[in-house]
Amino acid sequence: MSTAPQLVVHRDKELMAQAAAARLITRIVDAQSSRGEASVVLTGGRNGNGLLAALAAAPARDAIDWSRLDLWWGDERFLPEDDPDRNVTQAREALLDAVPLDPKRVHAMPASDGPHGSDVETAAAAYAAELAAAAGPEDHGPVPAFDVLMLGVGPDTHVASLFPELPAVRETERTVVGVHGAPKPPPTRVTLTLPAIRAAREVWLLAAGEDKAEAAAIALSGAGEIQAPAAGAYGRTRTLWLLDAAAASQLPRTLYPPATA
Repeated sequence: MSTAPQLVVHRDKELMAQAAAARLITRIVDAQSSRGEASVVLTGGRNGNGLLAALAAAPARDAIDWSRLDLWWGDERFLPEDDPDRNVTQAREALLDAVPLDPKRVHAMPASDGPHGSDVETAAAAYAAELAAAAGPEDHGPVPAFDVLMLGVGPDTHVASLFPELPAVRETERTVVGVHGAPKPPPTRVTLTLPAIRAAREVWLLAAGEDKAEAAAIALSGAGEIQAPAAGAYGRTRTLWLLDAAAASQLPRTLYPPATA
């Protein structure tokens, strides 16, 4: 069942990143207080990495028990290990290398020079199996019920590596798939599907900058998920759009209260 999106609009992308980092710290601490652990799905791109950098700089980050946090990824560029364009490489530089994570709980997506070689479909299936192994009976499905799953929104409304009209966005059975022919480089990727995304308790969509304004307006106007994948990304209990004023500039002000700007 979809949850109606809530919008929070910040003055600029720096404030958005700082506020989102503070929000994420609170959410993780709350989950760890209630269940002893937490799970978060990270996103790459300038907004995802900006949030991680803000989190690294936040004094409150020490409230998190990093050893009891599972980190997953929504998508990954199918490139060699340690390639600077891989989301996990950028995440390590922005935050992960600076905090005491349990390496066994950092679930990077396979690289193109890993055990599955250049076979992106086998790599995707392996990540799906890892997710299934981490899911418990209470999760009611083949992936964990992530506490927070974050997604950057592309100018074409893509989220993770689910691009408009491509086969991956139409997938209804598998939780992870390989992507071929992505319209932005590199063309080969691994991505969670919409069913896996919707298993999350909360889905946060991040958009900052004027180049994201049209995408936000389309996705929030009732567009279909095949044409606008961001419209199909929602959480079980909460769907939160975190935007800066530029990304929200084409939205009717009736969608968000003036105080949030």
